[in-house]
Parts: sequence; structure tokens; C-alpha cells
Amino acid sequence: MTEKHLSSQFDTELSGISTRVLEMGGLVESQVAMAIEALTHFNGDIASQVLTHEERVNAMEMAIDADLSAIIARRQPTARDLRLLIAISKTIGNLERVGDEAARVARTVQRLINTGVSSRLRLPVSDVSFEAGLATASLRKALDAFARLDTQTALEVIKSDNEIDAEFDGLMRKLITYMMEDPRTISASIDLVFVAKAIERVGDHAKNLAEQVIYIVKGTDVRHNTPDVVESIIK
Repeated sequence: MTEKHLSSQFDTELSGISTRVLEMGGLVESQVAMAIEALTHFNGDIASQVLTHEERVNAMEMAIDADLSAIIARRQPTARDLRLLIAISKTIGNLERVGDEAARVARTVQRLINTGVSSRLRLPVSDVSFEAGLATASLRKALDAFARLDTQTALEVIKSDNEIDAEFDGLMRKLITYMMEDPRTISASIDLVFVAKAIERVGDHAKNLAEQVIYIVKGTDVRHNTPDVVESIIK
């Protein structure tokens, strides 16, 4: 078998795995959206669907990870290709954790419904939805950056993380005010704190995905750097 044929097979395998990563990304993005819809409408059926999808996400992560290990063992990739495979492995790990956060929100919705919390109770659910919109937009953009290996789009995701963090901080202050003004909201507000934190982590994982895109393209680990430093690296 010629070296060119081997290279062509390897490229086909990588393309197939990248497609599956994007499929997994689309599924976890849907999970987050469904979890927030379940919260907004206090819908237990939608929350249950999120938990069903979690099993599929976990299975996808394990299958892709196994295929990555097989490729590394069989192909013995060069440094650049090995960097890509490592980055993909970290990417699916982050996607799986996004699915975990969506499932956490769904379980919280189920708990709120089971404890009889009324959807009419005065709580800043719309603020949580706004934070979720920012986080899912970042996740979608990070997946787009991965699909096109676009470092500029990846940089935009990294920069947007501060906005999600600021929204989370503002929501925390609002929830504290709600609890002080109306003790009846304390239990449900605490649940919303955990929901808001889960969504904030979705934004963190989107940022991690973006950092892996830059690692693939530039070969530089940009984690723990400021957006300005990252921008100077990709120029």
C-alpha cells in the first residue's frame, strides 16, 4: 500500500471523526436549549428528553474516544496530526460536560416541579434564559470555528466569555435580592443559582473549545491567557 494511499485513508478517518464531533456538538447544543425551555415553561416532559439525550451524548463521547485511540495506535501520527487528535479528544470531553450541565438544569426543573413551585412565583427566569442565550450562542460559534478551523471566530468566543460571566454575576445579585425581599423564594432561588452556574459553565466549555481550535491551527496552548494575548498569538 502506497504512502499516498495511507495518507488518504487517514484524512478520511479524520474527516469522519470531525463530522461526528460536530454531530455531538449539535446534540449538546439542543440539550441546553431544551433544558432552558423546560425551565421557562416548567415542563417535565422536556426535562426528561434532555436526560434521555444525555445517554446518547455519553455514548458518542466513548465511541469517538475509542476511535481516536485506535487511530493513534494504528497510524502513529506525526506531531501536527497528533496535535489535532489530542485537541479533538479534549473537545469531545468539553462537549460531554456541556451535556452534563444541561442534564443538571433538567434535574433541577424536575425537582422544582415535584416540590410544587409555581411558574407564577416571582423569579428571574427570563434573566436565566438571557444568560443561556449568550452561552448557547458562544457554543454554536465555537462549533462553527471548529468546523472551519477559524481562529478569528474562536477569538470572538473567548472574548464573549467575560459577558457571560458578567451576566452571571448580575443574576446572583438579583437572586440575593429576591431572597431577602420574599423568603418564599429562597428554596427556588437557590435552585436557580445552580442553574445559572451550570449555564456559566457552558460558556466556559465553549471558551475551551475555542482554545482548542487555536491550538490545532497555531500549535500554541492559549489557555489561561487574556484575550489580548490570544489575539496577538493568532495574528
